[in-house]
Amino acid sequence: MRFLGLMIITMTSCSLSAGDLWPEFRGPHANGHADDQGLPVQWSEAENIVWKTAIPGRAWSSPVIWDDQIWLTTASGDGHELSYLMVNTTTGEIMHDELLFHVTIPQENYEFNSHASPTPVLDDQHAYLCWGSAGMACIDRQTFDVLWSRRDLECDHYRGSGSSPILYDGLLICHYDGFDYQYVIALDPQTGDTVWKTPRPTNFGTTNGDQKKAYGTPIIIDVQGQQQLFSPSAKGAFAYDPHTGDEIWRIRFDQHSIACRPLYENGLLFVSTGFGQAELLAIDPTGHGDVTDTHIRWRKTKGMPSKPSPLYVDGLLYLIHDQGVALCLDAATGEEIWKQRLGGNYSSSPVYAEGRIYAFSEEGDATVLATGREAKVLAQNKLDAGCLASPAIADGALFVRTRTHLYRIDEPGN
Repeated sequence: MRFLGLMIITMTSCSLSAGDLWPEFRGPHANGHADDQGLPVQWSEAENIVWKTAIPGRAWSSPVIWDDQIWLTTASGDGHELSYLMVNTTTGEIMHDELLFHVTIPQENYEFNSHASPTPVLDDQHAYLCWGSAGMACIDRQTFDVLWSRRDLECDHYRGSGSSPILYDGLLICHYDGFDYQYVIALDPQTGDTVWKTPRPTNFGTTNGDQKKAYGTPIIIDVQGQQQLFSPSAKGAFAYDPHTGDEIWRIRFDQHSIACRPLYENGLLFVSTGFGQAELLAIDPTGHGDVTDTHIRWRKTKGMPSKPSPLYVDGLLYLIHDQGVALCLDAATGEEIWKQRLGGNYSSSPVYAEGRIYAFSEEGDATVLATGREAKVLAQNKLDAGCLASPAIADGALFVRTRTHLYRIDEPGN
């Protein structure tokens, strides 16, 4: 049955009252945008903090929200225990905290990553939780019953998992790009059964595990009436038929370990190619077969981010480099419009609302920037701990997961 995915697309493509949904990584539109009004510009530990809740474990998955529920995954530092939490949006109270999986021999995990980095995805009845090959599960959001789980999706993530699942047209889709296996899989969200599974090309020309893996999350795009699943990987990116997993086209590049989620605007796909001198590519998605030499409209090779995902607003692309430089490009040409040093280090993806960009650093600093053709810093704020998770926006507030806590950042009276 495909009503779940259709419902998600219908609800998240319309204007939502009070912005009550942030159901997946990068939000209801999969692009970091929120429709909320009146978000705060300034905050600190003593200002505009409605609540602050300690979150156990060590995890970089981002919060997702449906109505008054915030869902988070977490893990023990050693990776043996994988849990989830549901937090109330109004009070910050942890309403449910459950150990879901025990891992006898956790995979190797790069110290920069965590054992709970993939972000959940929600629909109106369910939470779909993923810890890569360590486990995936579907939870009833009202009863907290485990409706199904999978622990047989093989992948040596090598440095840890990071790809987040998405829902589309009655399918739950996720990437598994590791040292040994690289594939995309679609599951039936009601049963967890495999609907299709498409292996990636395996000729990487190296035994280096880093060169084979990726952390990317796909997007669904409409190309002249054809739905495509755009799926970045190591050494390349692919467009598939989302209903069958059949490949439509591909591009090749030299980089690996993609983490940024792509964007699709005005007929162009924008994708950062990962680590190893990251590039930003603007791709025309109308081709078939290998389109590396024919459908890349422009590329930017200097100062491109490897981890924070880009934002698109009114014909301009906004990027936050991992080492704390904000950059604005003309989306049609790749021309640099402005550059602004923020300082610090960045893994969290920025979010956008009401003409403002919110960027959170690993050190706890948060910069609010105005959109437009001139660089303008509106505020610089500070929390006690930094972010590797990306923030969510809902109910007129920012929900920010730091290394230690979850915050609701909001102005009094909202």
